[in-house]
This record gives sequence, C-alpha cells and structure tokens, in this order.
Amino acid sequence: MILVTVPIAGISPVFASSPPVVAPPLTSQSQKTAVILSSLDQVAPLGQYDEMITYYLEHLGYQVTTLTNTQVTVDFLLTQLNNYKIVIWRTNTYTWKHVEYWYVGELATSGVETKYANDFAQGWMNGNAGIVGLSVDFFSNHFTSGMLSNVKLMMLISSDSDSFEGFFLTAGAAAVVFCSGPVSLQYGLMDDLTNELVAGLSTGQTLYNAIYTTVSPYVQNVQIEDPLDSSYAPPFWYQGDGTLTLT
Repeated sequence: MILVTVPIAGISPVFASSPPVVAPPLTSQSQKTAVILSSLDQVAPLGQYDEMITYYLEHLGYQVTTLTNTQVTVDFLLTQLNNYKIVIWRTNTYTWKHVEYWYVGELATSGVETKYANDFAQGWMNGNAGIVGLSVDFFSNHFTSGMLSNVKLMMLISSDSDSFEGFFLTAGAAAVVFCSGPVSLQYGLMDDLTNELVAGLSTGQTLYNAIYTTVSPYVQNVQIEDPLDSSYAPPFWYQGDGTLTLT
C-alpha cells in the first residue's frame, strides 16, 4: 500500500533539498517552539517527512528543532522537553529479560551508565542494545507533576507508547498522542499519519477532529486500493485535551 499525503487546501509546501539545520535547545517558555526527536533515524530515516512536518509547524509560527540519533539524550528528555510547546518523539522498542525498553538514541557509554547508575541497577535503563533504552518504570519515576507544564502537545510515535503516555499527562502535558501495540517506522506509514495529523492541526482543527479525520478513512476502509487488500485500523489516538488547537 502506497500512501500519498495530499497538501491541505491553501497550503503549498516547498521542500528543501537539504536537511534542516539543527538548532540548540531553546530556553524561553513564552515562544512558540517545537522539537522533533528521531531516535532511530540512522536505521529508519524520517527523511522528507521531517521537512513536511516542519513546514506545517512553521506555517503556524513555530520555531522547529530536529534532533536525531545520538543528539537525543537522557539529559535532554529530563531537562529540555519543557522548553517546547510541541514535542514529537519518534522511536521504538526492544525487550531485554522480559522488560520492554524505548530507544533514546544516546549511545550506552560508561559515562552514561555511571551518571545513571541507580537507574541501570534498578533495570529502569538498559544499554544492552548499544543504545540507551528506558522502561516504563523510568518514566514513572522521573516524570513528576509540573515537569512538562509548558508542553501543549506531545506525540509519541512508537510501539506501545500507550504504556507510558499517562506519565507525560501527569507531568503536565496538555495532550498526548500515542500508539497502541506494535508499529513499524519502516515504509513511512506512521510518519505519513503523523504528517497528516500535523497538517490538519495547521488548519486550526482541534486535536480530536484532526486525529479523527486522519484515522477514520482507514477504519472505514476508504483507503483500500484493491479488493484483496485487508482493512487497517491505525493504532493512533490521544489522551488529554481534545479541544486543543495549535493556532
């Protein structure tokens, strides 16, 4: 199945031929800022979708930062997320000794293991994949009330992100988009859905309307191109303020 994103009426994006320049983390909570974190970009590149999503957010007046692979660190997740109104975290999972972990992007160096020795000892962090991974318990113990009070919308584009999205709401995020069950970052399906959702939000739609409009055509089988195709229901929904808009 090939997915094609149709530009929203009235918006004609022009995509640059080179990737966007990575800006340093911002510190002003009064600015309209957004960050895209692509933790596994080396093996599953976000590619053109980064430029497309950035375009729609910039159309709304947001200053967008993109961080990939090792630029996404544990320290950034714990200390910088609240500097952004919109956070899009694109990652996925692996399992070690029956515990599910989400890739951060940062390499599992001795320095990281020393700095977070207790988290590694408790099994809340893991480095056996060569990249730091975080468990549900890590999010439960580190994301406390008020920690994300500046975050308007968080999007967790990853398998089983429904397992920990509630901790970001408790920490203060107004709304969190998440995935239920396993998803793949390959073939661009989840990136296409993310882009469609952001495009909808860029026209002033509420979060509920934008996500419903994105998901419902698949659920209602409108997108099936061939009678032999099976129907597909995107594992894509939200918690929090459904009336939220990005304008």
